[in-house]
Amino acid sequence: MATIPAYLKQVLTEKLADSLTATLPDLTPRRVFGEICLSGKATAVVGMRRAGKTTFLHQLRRERMEAGIHREALPWINFEDERLGELKASHLSFLVDEYARRFSQSRERGIVAWFFDEIQVVEGWERFVRRLLDTDRTEVFVTGSSAALLSREIATALRGRAWEVLMHPFSFAEVLLHSGEVPSGEIALLDSTSRAHLERSFQNWLRVGGFPEVQRVDDLTRHRLLRDYVDVAILRDVVERHRVSNVEGLRWLVRHLLGNAAGKFSVEKFHAALKSQGIAISKDTVHQLLAHLEDCFLIRTVWMESSSERQRMVNPRKAYPVDAGLIPVFQLSDKANTGHALETAVLVELERRRKSVTYVRTEGGFEVDFLVRSTDGGLELIQVCADASDLLTGERELRALVDAGKMFPRASKRLLTLTQDSMPADVPADVTAQPAYEWFLRDS
Repeated sequence: MATIPAYLKQVLTEKLADSLTATLPDLTPRRVFGEICLSGKATAVVGMRRAGKTTFLHQLRRERMEAGIHREALPWINFEDERLGELKASHLSFLVDEYARRFSQSRERGIVAWFFDEIQVVEGWERFVRRLLDTDRTEVFVTGSSAALLSREIATALRGRAWEVLMHPFSFAEVLLHSGEVPSGEIALLDSTSRAHLERSFQNWLRVGGFPEVQRVDDLTRHRLLRDYVDVAILRDVVERHRVSNVEGLRWLVRHLLGNAAGKFSVEKFHAALKSQGIAISKDTVHQLLAHLEDCFLIRTVWMESSSERQRMVNPRKAYPVDAGLIPVFQLSDKANTGHALETAVLVELERRRKSVTYVRTEGGFEVDFLVRSTDGGLELIQVCADASDLLTGERELRALVDAGKMFPRASKRLLTLTQDSMPADVPADVTAQPAYEWFLRDS
C-alpha cells in the first residue's frame, strides 16, 4: 500500500465512521426493471445528472438493513470532497484496511457491500474496484455524475465486470409515490372524480418532468434549475471530458435538439444550417457531439427500423430530451406541445423498462412512433397521439398502426392518448387503445 498522507487518513476515517452512523436520508423508493446486482460484478448506477442515483444507493442500503443486514456491513463513501483532491487509487487500500480493523466481526458475519459515490474522481479507481470484487463476500456499488462513469467506459475499465443499472428521472408512478397521490384500486375502475384527478397529475408531470429536485418549486425556479442541469452536462460531461473546442457549435446543437423534441434530426441538414450562420464545424464533429450528448444521457435518439444498415444510416434519427420537463424550458414556441412531451415520456419509459426501440416508416408513407423489442423476442408497435378523438386524426393514427402491422405481423399494436376522452371512437379489434397514464402505471 502506498504511503497515504495523514490528513487523507483522517478524512477517509471520518467518512467511514459517518457512513455507518449518520441517519439515512428520507427518500422516494425507485423502481428498477431487471436485476440490480449479479455475483462477481460491480453494480454501476448510470444516468443523467440529478436523476437520483445517489439516493438510489441509500435506498439499496436501507433495503438491506430492513432485510436484517447490519449497518456496519454497508459502508458508503462519497468521494466528491475537496479535501480528497490528492487521493489516489493506491490510497484506497487504507479504507479497506481501516474498515477491517474496526469491523472485523462484520466481515466474519457475511457479505460486506461497499457503496462508492462519485468514485470517478479518483484516478485509477477501476483497479481498486476489481481488486475488491476478487475478495470473498464483497459486493460493490458505484455511481457518478460524470461521463467518465458511463456504461461503455465502465465496461472497458472493469473488463466485463460491471452490471449497469439505468436511473432516469422519476417515472409517473414514482412521482405519484413522491407526492403521496398513488391511486387505490384498479386504474380502469376509477370513478370519474378520481380519474380526472389522475389525469391532471399526469399532465402536470408531463409539464414539470421527473427530476426530483424540481417537484415542489415554482415555474421560474424549476426552469432555472433545469437550465443549470443542462449547462453542467454540457460543460463538465462534454466540453471538459472530451476536450471539445467548438463550444459554440455544441450549444447550437443542444438548443436545436431540446427545442425540437421528438423531431427528426439530420446531421447533414444541421451542418448546412450552421454553415449558413457562419459557424465552422465539420460533419464528423457534429456526429461526435451528438454521441457525447447521448453518453451523458441528456439526449436520447431513435433510429428508423431497417434491415439495411446503409438505409438506417442515411435516414434521420428522432431525438428526444431525457425528460419531458426540459421541453418547455427550451422550446422555441410559447405554446405548450403536449404531444411531443407525451411521446418523449413514452420513449424514456421504454428505456426504463429496458426495451429496444426504433421507429417505423411504412411503404404506404405512414409512420409509427415506436417498434418495441423485448428480450423475450416480443414485438409491439406503439403509436402516441395526445388527442385522437377527432375522426380524421384517429383514422390516420390507426391506419399507420395497421399498415405497420403488415410489415411486422407478429407485433401487437397499441395507441396511447393523453386522456380517456382523447381516444378514437372506433378501434380495430387487434389494436389496444388506452390513456397513456394507464400504460405508465401498468407494471408499477
